[in-house]
Amino acid sequence: MHTDTRRPLALDTKELPRRPGGMLEGEVQVAAPEHFGTDVISVPEGQLMTLRLRLESVMEGILVTGTVRATATGACVRCLEPVDLPIEVPFQELFAYADRAAHHHQVEDGDEEDVHELDGDLADLEPVLRDAVVPALPFQPVCREDCPGLCSECGALLADDPTHHHEVIDPRWSALAQLASDDNNTDYDEKRN
Repeated sequence: MHTDTRRPLALDTKELPRRPGGMLEGEVQVAAPEHFGTDVISVPEGQLMTLRLRLESVMEGILVTGTVRATATGACVRCLEPVDLPIEVPFQELFAYADRAAHHHQVEDGDEEDVHELDGDLADLEPVLRDAVVPALPFQPVCREDCPGLCSECGALLADDPTHHHEVIDPRWSALAQLASDDNNTDYDEKRN
């Protein structure tokens, strides 16, 4: 089982018998395409992804079932530290033979999902993998579940100093604090004289 050299995510199905019941199983490693994720977390372009695959010949085409394993990278949304997240996502898609896909396009009523079609002997897995992996990535990745984040006042990393805090005076009491400060300065000035 191998991919096409010109299109790394196009699986060559030439070895699979074209009669129903034919099956191939295997594992391939492919490079991740660009923009394989979200702005927050993604699988970096060129990183090797492991695909464990089972190809089955059925009447309509080739049923591809498998899992994709990779490591997504991004930044923690709480503390902005780097996050590496191993992922393993299942997927399954039917790639229709060209004549079956043409028939399907003739009889569909417009509400049908897109039909994935074999390009000769090639099954292009990129849109299938993208549809499986991207929704499986966390919307708000964190470095750990109890990440305290950053200080909202100064931006300090709270995980480094759990007791970090700032004295914040309620603005409604600021005038009183100013009076207290003025009284302390007056007392100090009187003692000096």
